[in-house]
Amino acid sequence: MRQIDKSAWLLVLLSAVLQILVFPLPDLYMLGWVAVTPLLVALLRARKPDTLQIKAGIRLLPAKHLQAFLLAYVCGILWYGGTCYWIYATMRQYGGVNAPAAVGILILFCLYLAIYHGLFGLLISGLAGGSSFSRGALLLAPVLWVAVELARTRITGFPWDLLGTSQVDNVPLARIATVTGVYGISFEIMVVNSALAAAFLVRREARKPLLLAAISAALVLQSGRLVPAPAVPADKTALLVQANVPILEGADWTRDYFNSTLHDLTQLSLNLDGDDQHPPQLVIWPESPAPFYASDPIFRGAISAVGLRTNAWVLVGSVGVLNASMTAEHATQLFNSAALVSPSGEWVSRYDKAHLVPFGEYVPFKRIFAFAGGLTKEVGDFSRGTSRAPLDAGGAKLGVFICYESIFPDEVRQFVAQGAQVLVNISNDGWYGDSGAYAQHLKQARMRAVENSRWLLRDTNTGVTASIDPYGRVVASAPRKVRTALLAPYALSNVTTFYTRHGDWFAYLCAIICVAALLVHRRSRET
Repeated sequence: MRQIDKSAWLLVLLSAVLQILVFPLPDLYMLGWVAVTPLLVALLRARKPDTLQIKAGIRLLPAKHLQAFLLAYVCGILWYGGTCYWIYATMRQYGGVNAPAAVGILILFCLYLAIYHGLFGLLISGLAGGSSFSRGALLLAPVLWVAVELARTRITGFPWDLLGTSQVDNVPLARIATVTGVYGISFEIMVVNSALAAAFLVRREARKPLLLAAISAALVLQSGRLVPAPAVPADKTALLVQANVPILEGADWTRDYFNSTLHDLTQLSLNLDGDDQHPPQLVIWPESPAPFYASDPIFRGAISAVGLRTNAWVLVGSVGVLNASMTAEHATQLFNSAALVSPSGEWVSRYDKAHLVPFGEYVPFKRIFAFAGGLTKEVGDFSRGTSRAPLDAGGAKLGVFICYESIFPDEVRQFVAQGAQVLVNISNDGWYGDSGAYAQHLKQARMRAVENSRWLLRDTNTGVTASIDPYGRVVASAPRKVRTALLAPYALSNVTTFYTRHGDWFAYLCAIICVAALLVHRRSRET
């Protein structure tokens, strides 16, 4: 790639660094307004002109297709490596692989997911042609970005840290998601990035006003972060038990350790030191690495006792079996489940996780990836659930989703579309340790509350356990890595947002515009 100017590679590196800093732990979300700008400039000013073009005053040209793909692909590799670095520690500690293999898995992960960044670069190149300033490519860059985010969600199934998620704390701007989903916020951010890129690509006399307009737009949009949203009344209370159970080998779970853990969590659930004037209507236990089988009579008895003694509904993360009468040894199918127990102690219903984590809860293409079986042995080789119907807790409809299901906008939306009045996310973020993943996960879950205008009760094994209001604000939270219980306020709602009713319509519209633009551009070149 000798024709690619060195400055383009520096811009790619700068863009990757800025995109990494946007998300937790750095969480410099305001950089989102400029993070993609260097990449756009690199794509549209990457290629060195020939002698005649230099004499004509042309300094740099848009990248050719393969060049554009490579520039954006490298940016994506760096971004995924800097954002999802925690995959190494997870595979190393829990996957049963050595350090070189864990590094290899992380590299393969980055090489695969970065294809979507590369696709974005290819699409920009496809619309840019060979002109010295590609207005069409810049105008459509926000549309192309959203279309690629949709592809990442629907095709690969890993929409981790979509660009719009970075603005979840910007309450007025984040409300766009009630209509368009998180994709609308990504679009807004990319509009500003495209305007800034244009300011560096136009002639000098037009640069200053365009740059001033783009910066002003970014400041106005970001200033929404300073606007307080009204308080949302909460008339109910849930008790969220943060178990803080370590991830152990099966042999480490002795009967004494199992019983003592179950006793501790039960005592926390009884809320002996809580507010007797406002008892919780709902007690929640998180997804946990503890061997809590729904078929285990000791475990069932303890949870039933919690319901009876608190007179509350109990939602508990557990390993579900095909038939509740089966023992764990004889069950042919296991599910990562959330079981609902009534105040009378009766086990009434269950949600089985429908979107499983590859290499975490099952191994795809087992013959090829047999080396990754060590990770699944820690949590089980699960089967998929088939329903996203809310669980009925005495007339209150609970939209329950487990762990990283929270990163899929349309899947969470389906719970509310089927009548969920409050969202409940149980998770075990202990896999991530102290890396940025737990904070990234929290931000994405908060965006689901915004999109559907629902309270979200988020109960995790190690934190962050929190109550989140319909504006995505954390109203109450427990300290991380502590065994404790949180009294979490919430309310039920029957109001549905436009996004809840119509789903990813905006993202699909962007995809359609993207395809149409490419077809029109190709036809215009042929004629």
